[in-house]
Amino acid sequence: MPEVAPSLAPVLCIFGTGSDVGKSWLTAGLCRLFANAGVRVAPYKAQNMSNNAGVTPLGLEMGRAQIVQAQACRLVPHVDMNPLLLKPNTDTGAQVVALGKVIGTMEAREYFSGGMDSRRGLVNDALDRLRAQAELVIAEGAGSCAEVNLRDRDLVNFPIAHHANAAVLLVADIHKGGVFGQLVGTLEVMPAEDRARVKGLIVNRFRGDQSLFDDGVRWLEERTGLPVLGVIPWLREATIESEDGLAPDTVIDPPAPQNRDRFHAAVLRLPHIANFTDFDALERHGVQVHYLAEPRDLSAYDLVILPGTKNTRGDLDWLRRIGWEPRLANYDGAILGICGGFQMLGERILDPRGAEGEPGESAGLGRLPVRTTLAATKTTRQVTGTLGDLPIGGYEIHLGETTVDCPPLLHLDDDARDEGARLGNILGTYLHGLFDHPGAVKALLGPIRPDLAWPELGSHEDWRQEQFDILAEHLRAHLDTERLGALTGHAL
Repeated sequence: MPEVAPSLAPVLCIFGTGSDVGKSWLTAGLCRLFANAGVRVAPYKAQNMSNNAGVTPLGLEMGRAQIVQAQACRLVPHVDMNPLLLKPNTDTGAQVVALGKVIGTMEAREYFSGGMDSRRGLVNDALDRLRAQAELVIAEGAGSCAEVNLRDRDLVNFPIAHHANAAVLLVADIHKGGVFGQLVGTLEVMPAEDRARVKGLIVNRFRGDQSLFDDGVRWLEERTGLPVLGVIPWLREATIESEDGLAPDTVIDPPAPQNRDRFHAAVLRLPHIANFTDFDALERHGVQVHYLAEPRDLSAYDLVILPGTKNTRGDLDWLRRIGWEPRLANYDGAILGICGGFQMLGERILDPRGAEGEPGESAGLGRLPVRTTLAATKTTRQVTGTLGDLPIGGYEIHLGETTVDCPPLLHLDDDARDEGARLGNILGTYLHGLFDHPGAVKALLGPIRPDLAWPELGSHEDWRQEQFDILAEHLRAHLDTERLGALTGHAL
């Protein structure tokens, strides 16, 4: 077990050989595994690049992955768990959120050309505040932990491990292929001081007969001198929200549905799609959700969803440029716009200060009598309210104010105001997480397909907690818990 300051908890780092190897998933599972063992554990990721964000009870913004990991720890999310959040709004730029508040929009070259020392201090201080309150912190890395050209600007990987005197577990995804090259190559390009921090290897997303990989485990251990702490099989029995992209097995542009015995929803896969986890609860209710990027006839779908986006006007331009506008105009089914998608359904979107890009304005799709003006100040808050007589809740995370000249979709409690818009079968709302509430899916989608029987499901949050327990037991069965206990000082 690494030595740490007596008043600060030890840190276990989960770093990867690359992006999307399962670091967030493993971190969430380890958080629940230690929490179930009675350890006061907290998650941490110094800097997250994702448009999938959420809002804390204090109205501050942070990455959705760390909110999920906090839930796995049975903790209230706090921005110290994700002190820096970068929300890409162009191919080379992003909105920068520090300790839950927007501090500006920067190009990547500008961001990495200065100010790194102050950012390093910010993320280290946040980590130490967590360590002062927890018994263990599990810190997730970002991308590859051995990008040699970015080493002096890295805020997330080994600088964090060195600051906390932490042990590192290196994770590779065997499903991608080349797992031996992933692990050995990553270790080979590390500086010696980084390599010394790595205490074990994890092979993730294994399929098939695991005994056939026994000789692979032996080779890795002999070649690297490090123990393989586990070969983790692919787990389909639990659903854990993805960090910043759709699940690895999501098919974009699948064949149109043919049967009518299910509700079918099409989500437009916008270039800067945000908060796609809004739709997890739909699938739990039996809705078949298709993500579509290429324009097509939409008549096979009961509902088309325009999701949230980090660049509303830019994605609206994309939608027009590739040919979605006439497809939407010819579609006579139900359409739901959420956040940026709600803004797109209106008459005009004005951005006089350039909050999301070049100042200017854009004509909307004209499906709802609403107008939006983007503002410099972002709205970030959790809310409760009603959909008809049904209690609901969610969170707002958007730039701009929208004026509505039609009936509302919801009524909010905290400031006794109406929210969203409903004009026939065209719906719009700013609320993320709306479908998570019992009865909300049936209340919104039931009238579209009254011939379908909708399941009466319990709380989405209760279901989410069950998923964490399934994942934790899966990890317990396939990880060397004795070594994990020795590395952290907490028995499992």
